[in-house]
Formats: sequence, structure tokens, C-alpha cells
Amino acid sequence: MSQRDAGDVQVVPISEEYIESFHKCLDSVARERRYLGFIKAPSLELTREFVLSNISKKIPQYVAVEVGRVVGWCDIAPNKGEGFTHCGTLGMGVLHDYRGQGYGTRLMEDAILAAKESGIERVELEVYDSNVQAIRLYEKRGFVHEGLKKKARKLDGKYDDILLMALFI
Repeated sequence: MSQRDAGDVQVVPISEEYIESFHKCLDSVARERRYLGFIKAPSLELTREFVLSNISKKIPQYVAVEVGRVVGWCDIAPNKGEGFTHCGTLGMGVLHDYRGQGYGTRLMEDAILAAKESGIERVELEVYDSNVQAIRLYEKRGFVHEGLKKKARKLDGKYDDILLMALFI
């Protein structure tokens, strides 16, 4: 697919109108069986509950939208444990045909800024060691390597290590 105009895709806070499209995007990335910790999206109802909860709690969750269709997302869920509320966990994904065009960076920047404004000081993430493109994106943004879980996932007979990364904001 050709490069898109920067104006073609908008990065916006998630809203109720994007729930079904977000669900489809999440499912598409999950079914690639390479990037997420699950191989299909949760049900639409569970996805709806997740998004509405994020909206009501003002949890940073942004979507990249092209003509009403969600093509990527990024959220930072705050940790609720006492002594850990300064931390949040980043989750994100971008549809295959939209990768490598800067949308992940835009999503992450907006989510990190919103997380910082909400009091989060540390953003953590886990990424499969085989996901070199995502690791480069995180490193470019300033995430540092903190650890490695060896052979943490075994899917379709193949092992994958999980890299632990964090960013102090």
C-alpha cells in the first residue's frame, strides 16, 4: 500500500462511536498470531466494557482513524496496586497495511502525553523479541531494556522471548 497523506489518518481519543471498529482492528492484529498476547479479540461486549471503562476513568486510549475506520490504537493502563500507581502499562497495535508510516509513533506520543498529565511517571511494556520493528519504535521513543523472559511464549511450536521495556516520563 502506498504512503498515506498525514491528513488521511487522524489520531483521536477513543470514543463510543469507535468501539466496533476498534474491536475489528484489535481482532485483525491478534489473528496475525505474532504481536499480541492473545490470538483473537475478546468478545465485542467485553471490548465495549473495556473501552467504556477507559473513557469513564479517563485512561489514555487513542485510536488512529481513517474515514471512520480504526487502523491502530495505543492505551496506557494505570497500575492500581499501592506503591505502583505511578506506573502504567502500554498496549498498542496497528493494522498491517498502516505500519511503518508513523501512526504508531503518533499514537504513542499522544497516549504518553495524556498518561503524564494523569500522573503516570513510568510506562512499562512487554514486546516479543521477534517484533524488531516495534522494538525499534520503542527505543526511538526512549524506552530502555529492563529484562528478558526466555521462551516465555510457545505458539505454533515456536518459542518467543519477551523483552521488558520501560520509559520514565
